[in-house]
Amino acid sequence: MILFTFAYDWRMPSSLDDYIEKKLISGYSTFTREEALAELPLSSDAFTAALTRQISKKKLANPRHGFYIILRPEDRIAGAPDPARWIDPLMKYLGLDYRISLLRAAAMHGSSHQAAMVFQVVVPQQFRSIVIGRHRIQFIYLAPGIFRETNRKEWLASLKTDAGYAQAAGVELTLLDCIRYFKRATGINGVAQIVKDIGDRANPKRLAVIAQHFENTSVRRLGYLLDLSNHKKQADALQPFARQTDKYTPLDPSVRPLIEGLSFSEAKDERWRLDINETVEIDF
Repeated sequence: MILFTFAYDWRMPSSLDDYIEKKLISGYSTFTREEALAELPLSSDAFTAALTRQISKKKLANPRHGFYIILRPEDRIAGAPDPARWIDPLMKYLGLDYRISLLRAAAMHGSSHQAAMVFQVVVPQQFRSIVIGRHRIQFIYLAPGIFRETNRKEWLASLKTDAGYAQAAGVELTLLDCIRYFKRATGINGVAQIVKDIGDRANPKRLAVIAQHFENTSVRRLGYLLDLSNHKKQADALQPFARQTDKYTPLDPSVRPLIEGLSFSEAKDERWRLDINETVEIDF
């Protein structure tokens, strides 16, 4: 019997091609400019020229300055792999905590009605969206203090990918994020469908605890949608928030009355102190 042994030469790579191959063999699909320059015998200018060639050949993608994604052949049609595979190393490179939320998190938790055309990430700092190939990553700003209070490990979930793990909102946090940013979650009707799909998976006690860090109006809207979807335990857990106010708020604040100063609607929900100014449609 003849045995063949294959070994990779782990000496310092002499070119960017060698470096990329070494990263892939080691199980990594991203790298930073600083990491590569530390291992390559290239000047900064020569390295920049090599990067430009690799990007033009669609072997690398560059979502943020200094951060690079290695593109496998199957990634090149879409322009980049699924953002879930590289969002964690990107955010670590930027030195920021984060959570994947809204539509992508809802889909992760079982809301099959939502086709997540955009990958949404909640962060405590303003960032422009990233458009890379067919992917769009939307960064949603949340004030740092509130972000710290809500981005607790016990309220998050792990999204497993073939490249590792990414940090996502748990079911309860996903529901509350979706109602807070309902315009970015395809509107009230879109959020209503998400609530119908995954609301029964929320832990009522945890939902009520997390809700303390959200606006009372958002919590009441979520409670109404939970009731509408017959998720009674979860809705009841939020009922105390409605008792904190006598003021009625429109279910959909983006809908304006035809005549300024008139009531939004004659349909008022006393349980949630809401003016039902929008007809909600849910697929059961």
